[in-house]
Amino acid sequence: MINIINRKASAAALAAAMMLAGIAGAQTIAITGGKVYPVSGAPIENGTVLIRDGKIVAVGSNISVPADAQRIDATGKWVTPGLINSGTELGLVEVGGVRETRDDAAKGKDFIAAAFTVWEGLNTQSVMIAPNRRDGITSVVVLPTGDQLVSGQAAILNLVDGMPGDMVLKTPIAMVAQVQNPQDAGTGARGELLVRLRELIEDTRAFMKNRAAYERAETRNYIASRLDLEAMIPVVEGKLPLLVEADKATDIDAALRIAKENGLKIMIGGGAEAWLVADKLAAAHVPVLTGAMNNIPGSFQLLNSAQENAGLLRKAGVQVLIVGNAGGGDEETFNVRNIKQEAGNAVAYGMTWDDALRAVTLTPAEVFGVSDRVGSLQAGRDGNVVIWSGDPFEFSTVAEHVYVRGHEYTAPDRQQLLTERYKHLPPAQGTPLMH
Repeated sequence: MINIINRKASAAALAAAMMLAGIAGAQTIAITGGKVYPVSGAPIENGTVLIRDGKIVAVGSNISVPADAQRIDATGKWVTPGLINSGTELGLVEVGGVRETRDDAAKGKDFIAAAFTVWEGLNTQSVMIAPNRRDGITSVVVLPTGDQLVSGQAAILNLVDGMPGDMVLKTPIAMVAQVQNPQDAGTGARGELLVRLRELIEDTRAFMKNRAAYERAETRNYIASRLDLEAMIPVVEGKLPLLVEADKATDIDAALRIAKENGLKIMIGGGAEAWLVADKLAAAHVPVLTGAMNNIPGSFQLLNSAQENAGLLRKAGVQVLIVGNAGGGDEETFNVRNIKQEAGNAVAYGMTWDDALRAVTLTPAEVFGVSDRVGSLQAGRDGNVVIWSGDPFEFSTVAEHVYVRGHEYTAPDRQQLLTERYKHLPPAQGTPLMH
């Protein structure tokens, strides 16, 4: 009898919670008085952003605010879309040096893991998600790593609470490959690596034409497994971009040649020396995912890296997506939020401020095919909005309010809790109190 009562009470509590969640989801939020940067249009002084049911419903300077709306006064503040970091392992890596906390790299077969869907191993309870979101990152691209010839497929996520299916915006958004580390691809030299990539493309086409014969074991051996060949079909058809990791200008040029020969749609990741071939990248309409923080070459293939890279690429007409780990930078997941500093450095080294903001908002959304959901402040987009104390690219600026799909996350994260805990600990025995 007691169990029945408990079950009824639990059911009632669950129903109440669901009803409250529905009310919260239907809440209308009006962000008023701030300088609004829609990105898709000119800045709006004393603007209003109206969010209802998790979606932006109006943006402008003369927006009628419903009487029941929760008003957020943004006077003197800057209001932008939530930032997008296009090169992360967030939710895939907890501690970089501890293998059992990493789900970012597949073993694959013969250095090819095209069928690997990295987002399916996402740890949605990662303690790294909340602090990055608190600093204004509302969407991320999660990438497979491993430096194989083909590492797998990437996805773009909204940083909401829930399961992977709740977070996913779009999958897959790219197939990740590399043409700069021959040994990691099971080859001895760059030329051999390129031959192997061409062979994979050729074998995928042969597989497409001879599937029935393949199933009867009446074809020659292919370079990759059946599932990997299946995964490569959209790439070969030009429907799914191939994100090619390449820093050296000669490697980027080789990737451009292979793309042209085979009708592939490609992007360049890293691109430390991309400025040297900016005209070719612009002519081929190839986006580049790069950063602007590193000023000392970390390896032979980064000798011509330059902090002016992003600005020079944009000036040449290349679509630039600013990421936080390009050109040998720190890839730890707690640094996902560093794209603010990457963007600020890009501005300091020649990129316009507007282009830098676009490179961490609307450009990634456009390149990955989700600009109807995120990347700008427009009616119909997800309510991913950040209210900043000032210029988001200034080091001292803080994100005062962060909304993802119209929900503001205010619970203290692990970093904040630890900070508060250790701020108030008494000094150890014999240790002088610091003032």
